[in-house]
Amino acid sequence: MKERKSYTEIMKARSAKANAENFMMDVYIQMILDEAVFNYKKLKLEEKINEALDRYDKESFQKLSEEYVQLLKYA
Repeated sequence: MKERKSYTEIMKARSAKANAENFMMDVYIQMILDEAVFNYKKLKLEEKINEALDRYDKESFQKLSEEYVQLLKYA
């Protein structure tokens, strides 16, 4: 004969499943946000590097290029 679960047990099981689903949703959302921030930072650095090149600003170019390389290391 099949054992019947109490309402409390059923609700705890549902809650555990919902918590796991919410956790995974949070992970996916965080990944999307991280990717968006990374792409934004990369784009802005590329623009600044191009501006430094246009101005023949070697010092700024080198500094920004180092930042760009560091950003790509963690990608």
